[in-house]
Order: sequence, then C-alpha cells, then structure tokens
Amino acid sequence: MAQTDATSTVEALSQVRSLAFDLMGTCADWHTSVCQALVSSPLVPGKDIDRSELAHRWRAGFFRHILDAFEKGEQSPDIDVVHRLVLDDMLEDLGVGMGIWDERERQRLVNAWHKQTAWPDVIDGINSLKERLDVVVLANGTTRLQLDIVSSAALPFHALLSSQLLGLSKPDLAVYKRCIQLLDRRPEEVAMVAAHAYDLRAAAQAGMRTVYIRRDTEDPDEDMSQLQHEFDLFIDGRTAGGARAGLARLAEIMQRSLQ
Repeated sequence: MAQTDATSTVEALSQVRSLAFDLMGTCADWHTSVCQALVSSPLVPGKDIDRSELAHRWRAGFFRHILDAFEKGEQSPDIDVVHRLVLDDMLEDLGVGMGIWDERERQRLVNAWHKQTAWPDVIDGINSLKERLDVVVLANGTTRLQLDIVSSAALPFHALLSSQLLGLSKPDLAVYKRCIQLLDRRPEEVAMVAAHAYDLRAAAQAGMRTVYIRRDTEDPDEDMSQLQHEFDLFIDGRTAGGARAGLARLAEIMQRSLQ
C-alpha cells in the first residue's frame, strides 16, 4: 500500500467523500485525562503505583475484553461496564480493596473516560476536512460516552455513530457496511481513520479506504514499519509533530486528492 506522499496514495483517496473516525486514542487523548484522575486517587499504603502504567494496563484490559467478546460472537457491553470490570480486576491484583479505593472513587475513575482532550492536530484538522467531506465518528461505545467526549474535547463532527446506536460493535464487518449505507456512499467513497490496526483491517475487508494515524498511546504491540505499507495512508500523529501532524496532515493530503 502507499505511504503518505506517494502519488498512488492521492489516487487511492481521490474518490473519498466521507471520513469515518475512531474516537478514543485517534482523536481524543484518553491517557492524559485518565492519568490525571488516577493521580488524584488516594495513596495506597506500602505500594508505589505508577499511575501512567496503570492507565495503560486499564486500556489494554479494555481492548482484550472487547475483542474477546467479539471472537465469542457476543455483543460488546456498555464501555462503562467494561471499564469498571477491568478496573476492579486490576485493583484486586494490586491488593487495593474497597476500603482504600471505595465505590465512589472507582466510579469517579470510570467517569474520567468521558472527559478527554483532543490531540493538538485534531480540531483544526477536522474543521479543514469538513469543508469538503462528511466527517463522522464510527466507534464502539454508548452515544452518551461519545457526546461527552466530543463535548469535552470540542470536536466538530457532523454526526456520531456509536455501537450502541447501530446495535453492532467493531470489528464486525457489518458495522462498516452499515456506516457506508447510512452515509449513502459506495465503499470506496468512505475512508476509515483510526489509530488501531485491527479497526482498519476490518474496514478494508468491507471495501473502505484506510488511513492510519500513529498516536503515542496506541497499538504498542504493532510493528509500525509494517503498518506503513499495509494501509492506503499512514500518517505520524505523535505529539512531537505538533499541530501540523496527524489530521492536519490528512487535510493537506485530502485537499490534493480532491483537486
């Protein structure tokens, strides 16, 4: 597949008229908000818990739970429920009982996933992209969760398509096909934009174009050198690139492809 500035990449995206975005990790920085919430949690006597590492473990546990449910053919439960289950399991492993982090504290931590900030490139990037393209969220989770994240991060999307609303969860191919249908487009006219390879692999099977945005917090077990050749477009969106990386770079490329 083509890399960022190749002519073949521009050609591959020339028919795209709609962009479907993953939300957490791709557009919103979950790690900062969750870390801030964890840092303000009570100290645990006799334990030095790395709050950043705990946040990453929480996120990894969430993905394991979601993908395990998919492989079993089960509908993914409410993300808040999954986050709480994973949190309780982690704290039990660490020996942190309800007497230290009680019900109220644990619910506060789960709620932290609802308040996230945008990556530096995202807001301007979406605003540029939406001048000529449909920009929608296509992500697992409840509509309430998506509304809260979009509101807290000030993300200017045209529409939100949650797994709750669709009655389907990624990476079920039916999710992507339903998105294409709702947008009234052909598969090649819709591109999935995500920081998760599993998401884009499924989208490609549904006929969508694929745009991988590399983020500091996502896909730690993937080989980035391989991903650069796997999808229609690979963009470095790490924070070191500032506001001109990520979706801002995507907007520049899409402007060329639509000329």
